[in-house]
Amino acid sequence: MTSIQHSKIETEFEIAVGRAKDKEYPILFSYTEILNNMNPLSFYSSAKQLFQGKRFFWKVPDDETIIVGLGSTYTLQTSLGEHRFETIQSEWNDLIKDAHIYNPYNVQGTGPLIFGGFSFDPDSVEEPEWSSFTNALFHLPELMLVIDKQSSYLTINIRCSSIKDKDRLAQLLRIKEQILSSSASENILKVDIHQEEEVNPDAWKKAVANVVRLLNDDNEVRKVVMARKMNVTFNGEISSDHVLNHLWNEQHESFIFALEWLDSCFTGASPERLVKKIGDNILSACIAGSIKRDKDEKKDVALGQALLNDDKNRQEHQFVVSMIQEIMNKYCHDLEIAIEPTLMKMRDIQHLFTPVKGTVKNKNTSILSIAKDLHPTPAMGGVPTTDAMQIIREVENMDRGFYAAPIGWLDYQGNGEFAVGIRSSLIKGKEAFLYAGCGVVADSIPEDEYFETRIKFRPMLRALGGKQL
Repeated sequence: MTSIQHSKIETEFEIAVGRAKDKEYPILFSYTEILNNMNPLSFYSSAKQLFQGKRFFWKVPDDETIIVGLGSTYTLQTSLGEHRFETIQSEWNDLIKDAHIYNPYNVQGTGPLIFGGFSFDPDSVEEPEWSSFTNALFHLPELMLVIDKQSSYLTINIRCSSIKDKDRLAQLLRIKEQILSSSASENILKVDIHQEEEVNPDAWKKAVANVVRLLNDDNEVRKVVMARKMNVTFNGEISSDHVLNHLWNEQHESFIFALEWLDSCFTGASPERLVKKIGDNILSACIAGSIKRDKDEKKDVALGQALLNDDKNRQEHQFVVSMIQEIMNKYCHDLEIAIEPTLMKMRDIQHLFTPVKGTVKNKNTSILSIAKDLHPTPAMGGVPTTDAMQIIREVENMDRGFYAAPIGWLDYQGNGEFAVGIRSSLIKGKEAFLYAGCGVVADSIPEDEYFETRIKFRPMLRALGGKQL
């Protein structure tokens, strides 16, 4: 295994300290090396006692990029609502503008990177489970593992102002060596479920019926996405390590993510990319319209064909395509959007899917600017967005927190990727809060929408050890 040459890192660190003295304020020092293969789940769990509450995990469906962060040399967060995207971007720019970065590898995600997410709606009702989270929360990790198809990379980040900070650097180097030399992660205590509760399902179905009536009375509003939650309690404190292991094994075709903060962790396995930016290239995805899977192959194919030919689901899907196309035309040229959707088949559910590709018009375009304009898509909010969001605030009566909002990463070169935080849960002590939603249109049937959300609860409920709904 290749290890960091301490003489090299010490030399680079002393350069950073010198720059900090010249500037008369702390600056970011970042150092990246290449490693032999490292198990990302083991890396996440290996120093749990040292870093719990300040860890993150990210994996894309094809395993092209896996990112794991431990600790937080700097935490970016804001309680602002409307300007939360701009605030994070500005603060990130300030952190990296004077940074001393040693990164000889041209690999997306290596070097200094922040990982985190945003609240779905800063103006929604506030509930206690989300009290630890602000409207935007990102970690700049102290130790970070990045894995692509070819190699593994380790980045050390530290804010330094004087040579005294070398003690923290030495400590991180010792921790790094302990992690890399360990072949096993810390023991994860398994806990059992005490109770599963769908929160007010009858009241939710009545709310859906009220929205259906509203949609039939108001020709302006065409779709409203209604979400609900489950509350699962355990006989002990549930660990995000335990949940991630299950998601890795059971939902590997998804965007798997975890964002720890203090005593809570937002985690999930989303099928939906919001936006990806690598250099000048932009990717997005239109995902809306759903139907269940079936173990019988012929029945599963028939379900998929029924979805492709269903007017309600095709209409929902077209809402998303039209909105994303409008936003992407603002930022991109050479936009490519398929004429007809295809099927995205997950373990429990299949969706209508249309990929989107483009090239940015302006090289300085921030991925956070695009994410802000895309959020919420009609698949998460409704059509038109402003009216749908107001209806959600009035009738849903739930704090979505980071559910259905952008979660992902941004590096110092402007590369980044955000998924939509669905198929997710908030883990907090001996509780977990699961979230699921569905698109309500004028001909929706509340019982059918209720059944759809039950299917969407399954991935997280299974990962938590719960019973099949």
